[in-house]
Amino acid sequence: MVTAYVIVTVITVAANAGIVVTDLLRAGFVLANSAEVGLPQSWLPWLATAKAAGAAGLLLGLLGARPLGLAAAVGLVLFFLGAIAAHVRSRVYHNIAFPTGYLGLITASLVLALATLR
Repeated sequence: MVTAYVIVTVITVAANAGIVVTDLLRAGFVLANSAEVGLPQSWLPWLATAKAAGAAGLLLGLLGARPLGLAAAVGLVLFFLGAIAAHVRSRVYHNIAFPTGYLGLITASLVLALATLR
């Protein structure tokens, strides 16, 4: 169980770090997606910061700060639930798989983290 937790969480950290970079670089697909769901471009750095903090918290959780890792996982679950809600509210479904995929990764990390506490 611990091995699965480490592998899934490392993948989750890497995925979130990657999307943080694309947010900060204002990649074309990020700007297009943001516009489609009605997200102001001025929010991108703040949302990238939240995702970066979540990824850093997950990493610190792996390194021994378990409560911080759990808090980061819960925060990222809420973040991506909000992203999915923004897609649904805007009726933008063609790319909803992306926030759903991130939600799946972080949820798996959270469940595995909780399972390794025993």
